[in-house]
Amino acid sequence: MTVVARNIFIGLVLLFLAAPLVVIFGVSVNEPKRLLFPPDGFSLQWYVELFQASDWRNALRNSVVIALGASTIAVSIAFPLALYVWRKQNALAKALFGLGVAPFMLPPVISALGFMVFWITIGFYGHIGATMISHGVFLVTLPLVTISLGLDSIDKQLIEASRTMGADDRSVFRTVIFPLVRPYIISGFAFAFVLSLNEYIIAYMVAGFTAETLPIKIFNSLRYGYTPVMASVAVFFVLTAVVVFGSIARFGDLPRLLGAERTDR
Repeated sequence: MTVVARNIFIGLVLLFLAAPLVVIFGVSVNEPKRLLFPPDGFSLQWYVELFQASDWRNALRNSVVIALGASTIAVSIAFPLALYVWRKQNALAKALFGLGVAPFMLPPVISALGFMVFWITIGFYGHIGATMISHGVFLVTLPLVTISLGLDSIDKQLIEASRTMGADDRSVFRTVIFPLVRPYIISGFAFAFVLSLNEYIIAYMVAGFTAETLPIKIFNSLRYGYTPVMASVAVFFVLTAVVVFGSIARFGDLPRLLGAERTDR
């Protein structure tokens, strides 16, 4: 394949991937309250309604609260687990790591069904906290993988040197390990936050209509009529992902966080 043909092929692929985003953005700025593309006029009223209408604002608040809580829970589980696996490297550590990545190996609907049965059994079904914990457990794989990559990248000679200088395990963790792995913790938190914000199946089966999130609100709105607010929500999701992952790419080592090997060794 020649260079020109390759560039044309890449351009067509990018155009194919960008086409739905262009359509969604066009619908979100449509002036009439209809899903039209090309847009009939230009208006940002549907973005204003997303933040001003009580039903959409409540759904947005629930989504953000759940995503923040779920990300915190996921990191709180993943960090000590990754630290134990990195230090021990035994059969139990490998089994625990496999258990940590297991949620992403199952179809989300299976995990959602399990969470739903569990919360109904203990009488906590429909609470926003149940959705938060369910998302945190389901998304623990993301920070677990990123934090494990960060721990594996630490030069063991730094730890040996600090211990030679008289530092105990607590000082080594506070002054060497944690500062080096902090960007990976933040990245794992960001990955879990974005996916929790967009997750629908678990939120729907665990919370139902009592803790309505933005994805649930979109699907519920489809029953009663189409509105460009749904398109503005989709654009909001895309912009959130761009800002979060763009910040990671700008201030962090995104290829390394995604598992690429370093080439400067």
